[in-house]
Order: sequence, then structure tokens, then C-alpha cells
Amino acid sequence: MESIIAMPEYESYKDSGVDWLGNIPTDWNIKPGLVAFSENKRNNKGMKESTVLSLSYGNIVIKPEEKLVGLVPESFETYQLVEPGDIIIRCTDLQNDQVSLRTGLAKNKGIITSAYLNLNIKPGFNAKFIHYYLHALDTTKVLYKFGSGLRQNLSFLDFKRLPVFDLPEDIQVAIANFLDKKTAQIDEAIAIKEQQISLLKERKQIIIQQAVTQGLDPNVPMKDSGVDWIGQIPEHWDVVPLKRLAILSPSVQVQNKKSKELVTFLAMEKVSVDGQIVQDTFLPVCDVSQGFTVFNQDDVIVAKITPCFENGKSAWLNQLDTTFGYGSTEFHVLRCTQRILGSFLYLIVSSPLFLVAGEAMMTGSAGQKRVPSSFVQNFPTAIPDITEQTRIVASVNETFEQIDSVIQSTNNQIEKLKEYKTSLINSAVTGKIKITPEMVEG
Repeated sequence: MESIIAMPEYESYKDSGVDWLGNIPTDWNIKPGLVAFSENKRNNKGMKESTVLSLSYGNIVIKPEEKLVGLVPESFETYQLVEPGDIIIRCTDLQNDQVSLRTGLAKNKGIITSAYLNLNIKPGFNAKFIHYYLHALDTTKVLYKFGSGLRQNLSFLDFKRLPVFDLPEDIQVAIANFLDKKTAQIDEAIAIKEQQISLLKERKQIIIQQAVTQGLDPNVPMKDSGVDWIGQIPEHWDVVPLKRLAILSPSVQVQNKKSKELVTFLAMEKVSVDGQIVQDTFLPVCDVSQGFTVFNQDDVIVAKITPCFENGKSAWLNQLDTTFGYGSTEFHVLRCTQRILGSFLYLIVSSPLFLVAGEAMMTGSAGQKRVPSSFVQNFPTAIPDITEQTRIVASVNETFEQIDSVIQSTNNQIEKLKEYKTSLINSAVTGKIKITPEMVEG
């Protein structure tokens, strides 16, 4: 990607008089937003439109019918009409949410919740340019300087007063077209790198699958496991129900359940899909000893509820900060017998074999399906001796370290591309760089 510093600048600059804009091109003028925006208030009474739109990651997208469940109104007549070229703003709760993207340019006709502000772009102003300008104020957090009320909400009044650039429309169009081209290139580069990460994660799953069913030696004599979906296993391995290897829901000796001793507490969101746990919550035993799941150091926990189970939320608690802890009731807890290592058991419960079979056995209603205890206890498990388990875990960990290093490096590249995109948009719409015809057409 071309360095922003190397891009052309305007011949001269002046102080904008706005601290967050800084210097702007000498021939650029600033006016209040009321010259560029008006507020759309088109209701959907009589169901003039039925295509439901939503603001998602800075884009206005059509919401599929299968997702029109849960928190939806009794009637979409309460929604507002949206036309292509409208700019939609989520104005609420700036104080508590400084992550979500709040602005989007509508490309489709439809309806959207009336909780959003709908801006009409007046003649003489280009909707795409204004969208990029507001997007820049969003990503650089300038929008959070405005708003009022306890939760710091925005209103149309803030946008009426917002400084905007009064530029010839051909300049606005050139900037918007340049950004369309460049951001598409950046997004494509990001998508390629995200696909690379996805393939690397798939590779990790293949490695786990091979490790827990075939071991490390490709030349070892094999035998039929007797289980269709396991297939061939090394001749010297056994296949036994998991309950022969680990105790499900084991007891934990808590001497004083009224104690104020602080112990680790693991909510579901504190367990990642790659086996990591975040230990930033410590609660008194007396507050969590009733109504939560208890576990010891070195136990293995497995999410039982959808979609956490399918996503592979599980962990070996060998790094638990306290000798025992508590967590969500949506965890199964397994304690190893002498026949299996905690690290090897973790590989088993995070393997595609276990996850696919468990998903098929889930019970309960949609959104509340759970993996039953009977599945975990009776899961057919291919098991070598402890010495071989140790070698397998060491080999898998070594390979995973290499893969994780590549994933981390690729993630860093993605973050740099995103930062470049944010900086490029901001530089273009505020005049820090000059967009020439060659830059648009080249």
C-alpha cells in the first residue's frame, strides 16, 4: 500500500478553527451541518415497505427473514422508511459503547428502526463523501465529543451544528471515488489474510483429529476401532468410553462454603475457543458456592450449551490461579483418572470428532440445546498409554506454537491494514492529502 506521507498535498493550508480538524486546505470552507443535512422522518404506516434493514459493522444491510426473531416489534409500521443515499446514525449510549461503528450509507430501499437518526443529504453535497466524512469522525472517535444526557446520546441538533466542508461537488465525488477504489483494495487484502487465518485454524483441527485417533507414527500397524466415525487406530491403542478415563462432575472439597476467601470465577465469556482462560474475576466462596459449577486445578471444562459447545469452548485448567474455582453452570467438568493426561483429554474434547458427535446428540429447544452428560460419559475414546500421550501433546503443542505465530503475525498485518484504511479515509476527507484525477483513474 502506498504511504500516505508520499501522497500529494494541497499548495497551502490554513487553521480550520476546529481543534479536531486542524489545518485544512486554504480554499476549503467550513459551514454548519444544517447546510448539508436535513432529518428524514418518513414513517412506514400502512406497511409501505417490508424490506428490513440493519446497521452492521458500518454498513446498512438487508436483514434476512430468518433473523427477524427475538427483539422485533409487533408491527414494522413503527419503523422508518429508508432510501438509497440516506445516512443512518446510531445515536444512543456513546458513554458505554465506544467500539461499534455508528454510521452507514444506505444502498437499498427499505425500513429501519426509528431509534436511528436518518439524514437526508441536500443538493450540492455528495452522499458518499459525507458518509466517508462521518465515518472518519466515527472511527477517530470525534463523534464522542458530542451528545448529551446521562448516556451521552446524539441528536439531529448535534449534526446541524457539526462542521462540514462546503466543497465543489466534483471534488467531493473525486474523493469519494478514490476512497471507494482504495478501501475495496484494502478490504480485499484483509479478506485474503482472514482466509489464510481460517485455513490455519482448520489445519489445527486436522492436526488434533489425527493426533487423538492415529498418533504420531504413520508407519505403525493399524486396526479397526469398531467405531465407524473413528475408523482405523494404532493396533496397540484401546477404545473405551470416556467415563473410564475421566470423572464427570467430580466433587470438590470446599472446607467452608461461608468463607470469604477469593477464588477464580469463570463466566462463559472468559473461556476462549482455543483453550485460553481469562482470570480477572475473583469472588468470595460464600457468594458463589451455591448455584454455580465448581472445579479444581487440572480439571477440564467443556461448554455444554449451544453455540458455545459447537464453537469449541473448553479448557484444561492447569493454570488456574486458585486451587479451586467456580464458573458458569453451562460447563461440564471432567477430572482425569491415572489413565489420561489433562492435556490429552483437552485435545479429545476439542477435536472435530467430539464436537460433531456432540452436536448431533444435543437435546432441548432451539437456542437452548445442550450436550447431555450421557454423551460425554459414553463417548468412545481412542487412548494410548501415558508415555505416548505425553509425546503426542508435546508434538501438537510445538506445531501449534508455529501456527499460532503465523496467525499472530497475520492478525498484526490485518490490524495495520485497518489502521491504514482509517488514516487514509480521514486524510482524504479532511484535505490532508490532495486527490488528483490520476489517483482516481489509476
